[in-house]
Amino acid sequence: MNTLTDNAIMLKVKNGDLDKMGLLFERYHRSLFAFLYHMTNQREASEDMVQNVFYRMLRSRHTFRGDGEFRTWMYHVARNVLKDHGKKTGRSNHYDVTEFAEQLAGNLRADERIQKRQEMLMLQHAMANLSPENRELLVLNRLQELKYHEIARIMDMTADAVKLRIHRAIHQLRNRYAKIESNEM
Repeated sequence: MNTLTDNAIMLKVKNGDLDKMGLLFERYHRSLFAFLYHMTNQREASEDMVQNVFYRMLRSRHTFRGDGEFRTWMYHVARNVLKDHGKKTGRSNHYDVTEFAEQLAGNLRADERIQKRQEMLMLQHAMANLSPENRELLVLNRLQELKYHEIARIMDMTADAVKLRIHRAIHQLRNRYAKIESNEM
């Protein structure tokens, strides 16, 4: 069976085959949720935003040209949904670290779980202290595994600028983590 590319599927959706959106949802709802969750650390809000992203893609399917990557277009829509969520809630820079730390699963011994939880809390606090733009760059690059050129198209900047900003964001994250770690000790 010939597997359709994301662009081909979205072009079919654009041309009226709306059922094909289900294929894109199956392919991307998890990674989209992960992106939104890492940006907000709010499980329910992220689930709602995933639905909103797919609704908006369906509603604005006429804007998809197919000359770029579907994923880039999808993350562009997701960023707009994220911004609107921030405006609606008045918490665009809010990043709650407690829920993330409580998700640490446990095949570890109790002392290992405690140490892992502390490390994750420190990392989450360090991430929370980054600007939303730097946090977004790191999430897109390191967690969503988007390439510099893909992020550049999403954020409307050059790939070299993305690379430089990601490098700076990593440096800031390391510094913030080290500060938090030294205060914990």
